[in-house]
Amino acid sequence: MKVPDNLKYTKDHEWLRVEGDEAYVGITDFAQGELGDIVFIEIETEGETLEKEEVFGTIEAVKTVSDLFMPVGGEVLELNPALEDSPDLVNKDPYGKGWMVKIKISDPPEIDELLSPDEYQDLIG
Repeated sequence: MKVPDNLKYTKDHEWLRVEGDEAYVGITDFAQGELGDIVFIEIETEGETLEKEEVFGTIEAVKTVSDLFMPVGGEVLELNPALEDSPDLVNKDPYGKGWMVKIKISDPPEIDELLSPDEYQDLIG
């Protein structure tokens, strides 16, 4: 199970890759493994500003539907267009081509509240 060193993590299994005052958000390798084959991703929050831990979309797998939570507060700038036709990219490449949204961070200190790679690794065992 991969836990890249350059990311921050949530207890809900989202990751955050910070690039200046913007960041990419997705779900972890652990989360996609638990969900199984992902068949649909619904995100209708583009252009909205959401608080930390607010739902920004849902992810549907063969066996369940789960909410997707914002790791930090921010404005949803962009959705990953590739996921519309290929939601399975989240299974194949959760930290790369399987990213879900790009956000503009509204409260940078919230980043420090997220889990480090080591803390996330301890969480998932």
